[in-house]
Amino acid sequence: MILRDLTLRPATRAELPAVLALLADEDTVVDPASITVTEAYERAFAAIEADPRNEMPVLTDGETVLGCLQITYIPGLGKGGAERALIEAVRIRADRRGGGLGRELMERAVARARARGCALVQLTSDKRRTEAHRFYASLGFARSHDGFKLPL
Repeated sequence: MILRDLTLRPATRAELPAVLALLADEDTVVDPASITVTEAYERAFAAIEADPRNEMPVLTDGETVLGCLQITYIPGLGKGGAERALIEAVRIRADRRGGGLGRELMERAVARARARGCALVQLTSDKRRTEAHRFYASLGFARSHDGFKLPL
């Protein structure tokens, strides 16, 4: 796979439909034009964009959004008071998987956290995503905790 201009940068408002398309279905390519950007999505994106502890980077090749993730930087008293980075919502376009884009996306995200001074990168992944778990393990992530969620 030849990429001419691979970049990781903050998503723009104009790319919100492309990001939502990636999050809508991880197994098929969803046309961003079919996505309805609701007021709730607009508010959430604006909050991420305005918060220095949150990022929604996109991986692009030219103007095409190939992947995304969200990074939240969490202050804490553990690890000597250093921040930790929480990575969620990791997606690569279904038709572009298998060519190293996910590795590139994650390596660049970890580099961003390291440059910020984070002492730890953690991520969450649905228990059913066994292929994703193998992928994260190949990047050096270790299963260390069980997570719990409480829908509100």
